[in-house]
Amino acid sequence: MSKPYNTFAGPSMRGPPGAGVGGPMEARAPGSVFTPGKRHRMNMVPIILNIFLPWFTFSALFAAMSFSFHYQHPAAAWLLVLLGLIITAASGFIAYRYHSRERDPTWLIFSTLALLLAVMLAAIFGDMNFWYNMQPFYDIENLNTYPSVNPAREKGQQLMDAGRVYFADGTGLDMRRAMGFKNLDLYCVAPIVHGEEALASYDFWAVGINCCSGVSSDFRCGEFNNPHARSGLRLMRDDQRPFFRLAVQQAEAAYNIKATHPLFFYWMQDPVAEMNAYRDDGFKYYLLGIFTHFAFNLFCVVVFTVLGSKIGRY
Repeated sequence: MSKPYNTFAGPSMRGPPGAGVGGPMEARAPGSVFTPGKRHRMNMVPIILNIFLPWFTFSALFAAMSFSFHYQHPAAAWLLVLLGLIITAASGFIAYRYHSRERDPTWLIFSTLALLLAVMLAAIFGDMNFWYNMQPFYDIENLNTYPSVNPAREKGQQLMDAGRVYFADGTGLDMRRAMGFKNLDLYCVAPIVHGEEALASYDFWAVGINCCSGVSSDFRCGEFNNPHARSGLRLMRDDQRPFFRLAVQQAEAAYNIKATHPLFFYWMQDPVAEMNAYRDDGFKYYLLGIFTHFAFNLFCVVVFTVLGSKIGRY
């Protein structure tokens, strides 16, 4: 008598669990963070590294490009940027090796992109911060300070290294001989004189941008209306100096005066406070930059982690 149980295959005749069409353990290609795959335990090490490593890189390069290191060693500062790019390329190469060995390179790819962004942003914004804020501060700090300068007696050649100049009592702006030169912006100049006497050479000029009409003597730059202003902070922008020189040449022709060696200053009461404002702005923009980058990088890591969790990687 046959046994009904013989109609079923025994354990030795069954295939492996999950075998067959549509089985739950059907073979799959190795997954990545962008394709559903086998759920893994979340690894906090790459998450923490990707939060802090790009931020440390950005902060260090931003500081090197913004402050005295860039001023004293400009070539070395750009070499640090190049080193950051080399490290970024090394991270990308390691990610490629992981992929070629069928290991998940997801966080390495993220690290490469985050480091590249950190290096580029630090180089661009650090150089801008240095150019607009810290370099003028360092330039003026390294120049000389002259007290009680009388424009009627002193010549421009005598104060070639002047950074801050405090003029003698009775010194003011000669609004009658103001002039403007237009080249996209309006470069305005007015001679700094002592009293009403005419000078053999007008070598000291107050300057400003877009603060005069250019067609009449209406200089309104700096602290032109401050009766206590009797000081000048040296113009340090090499890209602006030629245009102010052209404005002086126009004034020479229009008013029949002579300016043998003109020096350009921002007219103000307290040059030290103005100079320190450059430094304070440089540090303010540095702190704003590093905190903004940290928040942005943290946001990217969180989004990337949540994305991996949503599609079943973690």
